[in-house]
Amino acid sequence: MIRVDRARAPHDLVAAIDRVFELSATKIRSLDRSWTGRGAPVFTVDGRYTARGWTEWTEGFVYGAALLQFDATGEREFLDLGEARTLQRMSPHLTHAGVHDHGFNNVSTYGTLWRLAREGRIEANAWRGHFCELALKVSGAVQALRWTPRPGGGYIHSFNGAHSLFVDTIRSLRALALSHQFGHRLLGEQDVEIDLFQRLLQHASATAEFSVYYGRGRDTYDRRGRVAHESLFNPANGTHRGPNSQQGYSPFSTWTRGLAWAMLGFAEQIEFLDTVKDDAFTGQTRSEVDAWILEAARATCDFYIDHAACADGIPYWDTGAPGLAKLEGWADRPADPFNDVEPVDSSAAAIAAQGLLRLGHLLDRRGESGDRYTQAGLLVLATLFDEGGPYLSQSPDHQGLVLHSIYHRPNGWDHVPKGSKIPRGESSQWGDYHAREAALYVKRLAGGAPYLTFFGPEAA
Repeated sequence: MIRVDRARAPHDLVAAIDRVFELSATKIRSLDRSWTGRGAPVFTVDGRYTARGWTEWTEGFVYGAALLQFDATGEREFLDLGEARTLQRMSPHLTHAGVHDHGFNNVSTYGTLWRLAREGRIEANAWRGHFCELALKVSGAVQALRWTPRPGGGYIHSFNGAHSLFVDTIRSLRALALSHQFGHRLLGEQDVEIDLFQRLLQHASATAEFSVYYGRGRDTYDRRGRVAHESLFNPANGTHRGPNSQQGYSPFSTWTRGLAWAMLGFAEQIEFLDTVKDDAFTGQTRSEVDAWILEAARATCDFYIDHAACADGIPYWDTGAPGLAKLEGWADRPADPFNDVEPVDSSAAAIAAQGLLRLGHLLDRRGESGDRYTQAGLLVLATLFDEGGPYLSQSPDHQGLVLHSIYHRPNGWDHVPKGSKIPRGESSQWGDYHAREAALYVKRLAGGAPYLTFFGPEAA
């Protein structure tokens, strides 16, 4: 359970964030100079980034990291690097019909370039803007076509097939959101128009209903706010068959990175929906949608604070990991990445922190107190960015930025260093990217800069 030790404000983290971006610059340069492998960098082994051929879902984080570095520091070399690599290497991801991860790859790259131009941070010439908009229209439309219908709606199915809904996709749903925002028309057979906004709402609704638990007795292990990594359906008629997990310990425990994806994904979608005009909401009113999506965001964030995270805000990789039984009182003390039985997952913490902060901000904006979530989010980042702590990678020989990230514990994909019984000491592209994004988010709050959103400010 997170135990906030003192009240913090965004400006309290500025010095630490500046140090994060100082270290980040070295990491980005090192990886770009050294990377010659096939595929995309995924996670480190002995401090060097390596590939893991699956779906190349991390490539956008690599070049998106350079763009975030420019955003935070104004160093032109990182804008040039991120833009050049996006143009050279990212186009296959726009039309990749076999994955659900369009937001991860394409919003992190094309989307960030579009946002920087929209904010006036880079030259907003017409062709740059149109190019990025076209890329994002296509990406969101391709994502929307991975569709399994079910009674009253449907969902974007994962790369596992038409039967599979991943909780991760709620964070990647911003690709579909941008395609709708740009007014794209997706046409199906015989020119039938597919409503992108309705697909967004229906996928979010299915995720909120089936991936998130609310303590209503769905099964023996139903606890408010826990999530299932994968929800299984009968694709013949769309009926829900039960929970499953690919990267977590079991269907009835909570894989903490999946929880973090839900926390951030729901909070970010609420911010986006607040910008959508009332007449786009058909079938359900704005207030009806807001009620269930806000409850999903609150429930998952509450579960993270009360049950998933340790006292310092860092979780172990799964709330049901069997070795936790040997770590008596683990939830009431700081996480221990050097224990002998179960790894922590700093990447889950980096993602969750931003979800907590965004939920706190939107509640404050609506006249409710969001302090519970804001203080928890700031504590998580303070722990991750502490120069005296175990998570910030300060060695120039290590290409990762945030240490002790976990990828796929059941498959045994994570590096176990000599002398250890568990994976530790390594980094991941999604962990490093989201640490940078959360740092940029707080840096903007502290400096009174434009509020950071994937959908950008209103047009001037």
